[in-house]
Amino acid sequence: MKIILASIFVNDQERALKFYTETLGFVKKSDVSAEGYRWLTVVSPDDRNGTELLLEPNDNPVAQAYQKGIFEQDIPAASFGVEDVRAEYEGLKAQGVKFTTEPTDILDRVTIAAFDDTCGNLIQIQTLQK
Repeated sequence: MKIILASIFVNDQERALKFYTETLGFVKKSDVSAEGYRWLTVVSPDDRNGTELLLEPNDNPVAQAYQKGIFEQDIPAASFGVEDVRAEYEGLKAQGVKFTTEPTDILDRVTIAAFDDTCGNLIQIQTLQK
């Protein structure tokens, strides 16, 4: 068994697609519309057949409440692995990404940082120290 799909709620799929592809460097994998719904996924450019991230519209009031609640409590909606959190932080910050948590070492094993994805979510990046 393996994870093939994970999703996050977004308040604007088009803005999310732009941010996740142009700013974060993901690649659009699926973009299918049917009966007013848009199935929109992105993947890592390093693993185009890997886990897809569904940019799911938060049209449902329950989804909106969930998204708002975890954002307000500074809980990341997703976590992405990067080679070097500090380098990624500097690169994304230079592109105008707003960080809510600067690079922070946790338990001398993990370095994390978190940013606002402009679509209603906090996203954490992390590097596991070897």
